[in-house]
Amino acid sequence: MLRDSQDAHSHIMYDCLKGSAPFEIVERDAGYYDASDGRVYLSAYDQWPRIQKETTKHAHGRVLDMGCGAGRHSIYLQNMGLEVVGIDISPLAVETCKLRGLRDARVMSIEEVTPQLGTFDTFLMLGNNFGLLRSRASARRLLRRLLAVTSEKGIIIAESMDPHKTENPDHLAYHKRNERRGRMPGHVRIRMRYRKYVNPWFDCLFASNDEMREVIQGSGWEICQFVEGQGPAYVALITKAQMVRK
Repeated sequence: MLRDSQDAHSHIMYDCLKGSAPFEIVERDAGYYDASDGRVYLSAYDQWPRIQKETTKHAHGRVLDMGCGAGRHSIYLQNMGLEVVGIDISPLAVETCKLRGLRDARVMSIEEVTPQLGTFDTFLMLGNNFGLLRSRASARRLLRRLLAVTSEKGIIIAESMDPHKTENPDHLAYHKRNERRGRMPGHVRIRMRYRKYVNPWFDCLFASNDEMREVIQGSGWEICQFVEGQGPAYVALITKAQMVRK
């Protein structure tokens, strides 16, 4: 659970809800900074990227939205009649979800997902939340954990970005730095800043199509389809391995 002083990301979402238009500063551990419009976290369905609109159609049954943020995907699916549980490590993010109308939002990490939560048919990892799996090793462990709480027709809807689709010399240098350290090129260590708030450093994993296939190999899951978006963005539809073989 994040302390309030560490929760830059969710203070941005909360301030957006209250009518502000803040920018989020993302800092990489090698000293690179970028900024983005925080209002994207509250965007309505008609403002979503095409790949998110297209792939949410595959959500069915009981849904677990992992890293739900301000709840833009959870609330949409709830309004479509699905039972949705949103989880996030930020108490303020969960509060924001509830203020926006999400009925079941909980302060919880992926590590805390257990059969006590019940069984799910859909795991939602949109907004680049495949990155929450953090690294090659932890991804396989966490994906196996999800097997214990998924139905036979379970699906993971996971968004990521191909880190190799760039000509930015700072990004390319970071990829080489990762490779020298024995990491995947798209394994980044970042934190967010907003006003007086600074998130702790955390690992996030971006992977190409082939790299994602390699990461999930042996986890009990297999990729059914890639839906490509603009630039490096894509969404993977991931099902239980036996379902693909059928």
